[in-house]
Amino acid sequence: MDKRVSHLQNGAYDLQKSDVAIRIINEVTTEYVFIYLYSTSIEWGAYAQERMVQVAQNTQAGIVYSDRYRKREDGKTDAYPVLDYQEGSLRDDFDFGGVLLCKTSLLKQAASQIKANYLYAFLYALRLEVSRKAKIVHINEYLYTEDPTSFSEKPNAFDYVDPKNRSVQMEMEAACTAHLKNIGAYLKPEFKEVNLYEAVFPVEASVVIPVKNREKTIEEALLSALMQQTNFSFNILVVDNHSTDRTTAILQKMAFKEKRLIHLIPSRKDLGIGGCWNEAVMHPQCGKFAIQLDSDDLYSNYQALATIVEAFYEQNVAMVIGSYRMVNFYLEEIPPGIIDHREWTPENGRNNALRINGLGAPRAFYTPLLRKIKLPNTSYGEDYAVGLAISRDYQIGRIYEPAYLCRRWEHNSDANLSIHRLNAYNHYKDSLRTQEIWARQNR
Repeated sequence: MDKRVSHLQNGAYDLQKSDVAIRIINEVTTEYVFIYLYSTSIEWGAYAQERMVQVAQNTQAGIVYSDRYRKREDGKTDAYPVLDYQEGSLRDDFDFGGVLLCKTSLLKQAASQIKANYLYAFLYALRLEVSRKAKIVHINEYLYTEDPTSFSEKPNAFDYVDPKNRSVQMEMEAACTAHLKNIGAYLKPEFKEVNLYEAVFPVEASVVIPVKNREKTIEEALLSALMQQTNFSFNILVVDNHSTDRTTAILQKMAFKEKRLIHLIPSRKDLGIGGCWNEAVMHPQCGKFAIQLDSDDLYSNYQALATIVEAFYEQNVAMVIGSYRMVNFYLEEIPPGIIDHREWTPENGRNNALRINGLGAPRAFYTPLLRKIKLPNTSYGEDYAVGLAISRDYQIGRIYEPAYLCRRWEHNSDANLSIHRLNAYNHYKDSLRTQEIWARQNR
């Protein structure tokens, strides 16, 4: 046993609680301490602990973590890499793996400077505090093996919007907000005014639907848009990204019968979802408000468009985010049910947006502003990127009653992701947060 190192098990001590964690940390007398984040068994590789201490000393890091393997039910193991830590790695569920090696003196210093009394968020606040004092270093080596069957509780991607976790999320938000204030990236609730009458448009609103190979769902999506009841004119801009199934034929048939449906096939063949959105928004037939409808989702009632447009005027905002109900392919509700993102408050929503991984749906934009900013040409995170950019200057309106059905099925862009694809997606969103932090610091 290396006498320079102590070992702390979060599950044994509940290190999320300020009073418990500070007392335990202050009792550590070794130069470094391993913190085991989960109640799970860890099988260390040869000289792995020694290697982590070596890297910590060489880099003078405050926290060191590594890639790991995971056991499968058949006894074999899979490589489970983690991401490099960035300035924008603010998610409270950032995956460090199961073990952190921390420099004790920095840990004690950071712990002493956390004034809030946390019941759930102390380790998150501690990590943010350490990140302001020293490097957080990822070792690109597989140094241990986890047995996921021994996890006491498996996290769910939608835990952060589950109402029963509201008190946890409020603490996480408070810790993140304090961090943003410390690094000069916090934004006060002061917003630019938006003029919703600055230009004339062919219609009041456009439903924007990027689509590729959705022959099973596109007709239902379109019908849910066409059946909207409004006292204003609207159209539907469908950007058909060179479908190779029956999607194009379905769209052509429907567009022939319904003049409000504008079927667009871009000349470029290098467009992601964001690029398709730009095609629609820049089109001369786009309305004053561009409103999202994914090609496998539906509006859940006939007043969805009217409600969204009304929110723009009532709240005088540049963007509106609604709420949705999670359903399966057959439109039956599935857990966690309604996703309303009530953590987005008018006072602090744009700061808390840097902590969470999504902003909600359906999303709607004031077209003149979206034409200036545009969406990145990606097929993941493009909506998050533009939402962060808009929120930097403008208030984002919210609708908390669900008017959208979000289908979860095997063809979703984020369904059945490998760890490598999931890491790529999370790395991209972390990079967006990093860029946004820098932009806010430079205001």
